[in-house]
Order: sequence, then structure tokens, then C-alpha cells
Amino acid sequence: MAPSIITTSLVFGILFFLIIGAYEARVPRELAFVKTRGSHFVLHGSPFLFNGFNAYWMMNVASDPNERHKVSDVFREASVAGLTVCRTWAFSDGGDRALQISPGTYDERVFQGLDVVISEARKYGIRLILSFVNNYNDFGGRPQYAQWARNAGVQVSGDDDFYTHPVLKDYYKNHIKRIVTRFNTITRTVYKDDPTIMAWELINEPRCQIDYSGRTVNGWVQEMASFVKSLDRKHLVEVGMEGFYGDTMPERKQVNPGYQVGTDFISNNLIREIDFATIHAYPDIWLTGKSEEEQMGFMERWMSNHWDDSRTILKKPLVIAEFGKSSKDPGFSINERDLYIGNVYRDIYRFARTGGTMSGSLVWQLMAQGMDSYYDGYQIVLSQNPSTAGIISRQSHDMNALSHMIST
Repeated sequence: MAPSIITTSLVFGILFFLIIGAYEARVPRELAFVKTRGSHFVLHGSPFLFNGFNAYWMMNVASDPNERHKVSDVFREASVAGLTVCRTWAFSDGGDRALQISPGTYDERVFQGLDVVISEARKYGIRLILSFVNNYNDFGGRPQYAQWARNAGVQVSGDDDFYTHPVLKDYYKNHIKRIVTRFNTITRTVYKDDPTIMAWELINEPRCQIDYSGRTVNGWVQEMASFVKSLDRKHLVEVGMEGFYGDTMPERKQVNPGYQVGTDFISNNLIREIDFATIHAYPDIWLTGKSEEEQMGFMERWMSNHWDDSRTILKKPLVIAEFGKSSKDPGFSINERDLYIGNVYRDIYRFARTGGTMSGSLVWQLMAQGMDSYYDGYQIVLSQNPSTAGIISRQSHDMNALSHMIST
């Protein structure tokens, strides 16, 4: 199988380069909101399966007018490769180039960077999943919210108070409201009325050390998902979960990579206001020291179990919202990365073909040329990686063709 994956990918890669040289932004057909129907996404009333990518850095880069071309470059290259969904941050809390400088205080220059991202995504026919906050301290996150509260004289025992303390929850709700009701200075459309946005994500990779059962996060998800829906009934909402199992199905905990993080894939996603489930997958980090075969075996089990639960218990679409292979891994090569991504795509397609619950994936992550300071080991520059671009293009083509096949 391996030679066919690489050979076909090179053909797609060559086509990618031929197309991208003369490519201009397409004017997309009249945009409609992505919706769900049972365990499927639908667009214009037909099944919507997709191939997509992560690019967390977009607002941060777009806030500098001299760097905005990098956002356009990535959307252009992604569109040529058939990618139709991008997940990115709608937060930057405190610190350098912050969107939210302090609770309720925003930098209009950075907000206009997010306006640019949405405008460029629309131009290239790509829909966005926008995340409201980080679990980690990169770009502020929960730790920054806790620090803001301490600075205001609030008694905060730890970062996990983010999920329970009324002051921190109000900070977060105010941020949601500012994002959802933002008037885009370029498109002249309020965010909550813009179908370019596919979904809102409550938090990137929620974790809670004080309660591994998942109940604390569950209460927070219920409250915040309901709050988002009270402001915006048009867009989908998802949690931002990695997929760790909790107490709802104790037998499923054996699927976890040897530990828990305070979430419950089943109960957190059963909440009515959550429209689809997500999982992330990093066997190279979670199972460090294990062989390539063992890590791929884990990946297959991770996807299979979550697909089965999404189909039979949640009855909601499932998205592989983060996966990739790091150049920092021992023995890394482009060939190894291509084989890994190709195998993951093969399984995604196989599950999607069986009813469509497995609805798409978002590789971590695409970047433009000249972004070395953002490199994390997982970066992919499509114009510099023809074989990887070919694999991605082929998956985009296959998922799009499957959408049409299911609809007919």
C-alpha cells in the first residue's frame, strides 16, 4: 500500500503546484450555514463531509498589516488543496499582541486582524471553527483569567476555578458576547450572522485537575453552551475536547492513553446544546517511547471507539479536530509523516463511508513560508511539501466525492 500512497500523492502534488501558480480567489456560491441532521453535517440540505486544517496563529499574524499576506497565502493554498474548514483562535488574553488586554478591554487593531481572517476565509470558500479560550497559558488562557481575578482582589484557589467561580465565568461570558456580536469592519456582517463561521468552540482542550470524573467540566459546558445559544441560534457549538473518557462509561477508560484529564467524552457531548463531538490525537506525545506500530494501533482504536460512541450513543457528527506528526519525533522523515497522515485519512474515509458520522478532520497545522518562529514540529507548508500536499488534496477530493455519493 505504501508505494501507491506516495506515488499518487506526488501526482497530486505536481497538480497542486500547476494550479496554485495561476490561482485567484474564487467567489464562493452563496454561503449557507452548516447545520446538523442527526449524526451528519448538512450544507444546502445535502450531506457535508470535509477535509480541513488548523492554523491557530491567523488572528495574531493578521493583526500586523505587513504580515497579512501569510493568512491569504495559506487560505489560497488550502483552497487549491480542496480544504474547506479551518480551525483557529478567536482569543489572545493578555501578553503580547493581546486581543483582550484585560477583562472587557480589547485592542481594536487585533480585532480587525480577526475581521481579516474571516473575510479571507470567505473569499476562498473556507469555513471557520473559532475557539473562545485556551486551556493552557499560551495566548493567556485559563491561567490568565485566574490571574485577572487575583489582580482584582478575588480569592482564587487555582486555575480550575475558571469552571466554577462566578467572577471568572462572567469574564468568559463577556468575551463570548464580544466575539459573537462583533461587527466585521470588512464584510460589514455581525459574526453571529456570518455563515463563513461554521462553529464556535468553547475551549481548546479542557482539562480539570480537581475533578477527574468530568462532572465539573460538564456543568461548565452546559452553562456556557446554553449561553452561546442564547446569543446565536444559527451557528453550531462544540466543546473542544481531546476525547478522554470519564465516569459515564468506566469500561471506556481503558481506551484512554493511561491517564485522565477531567473530561468525559460521553456526558460532555450528550449536552443538548453541543452539536458535534471532537477528538484530538497525539500518540507520539501520549505514548512516547512506543513504536510506530503501537502508536498507529492506538490511533486506530482511538478513532474507532469514538466513532462507534458518536454513532450509537451521542448520535452526533464526529470530527478529528487535531492530529499530525512532529518533525521532533525520533526517526522523523517526510515519508514517515506522509504514511502516517495517509493511514489516518484512510481510516477517516472508511468510517465516513459507513453512514457519515465521521464527518471530517483537521490536520495540525498549516503555515505559510517565512513563519519559522511559529514552528512547533507539526507545521506543514503546502507549497514546500508536494508529497504531503498531494495526500491532503487526495483526501479532500475523496471526502467531497463521498458527500455527493451519500446525497445521491
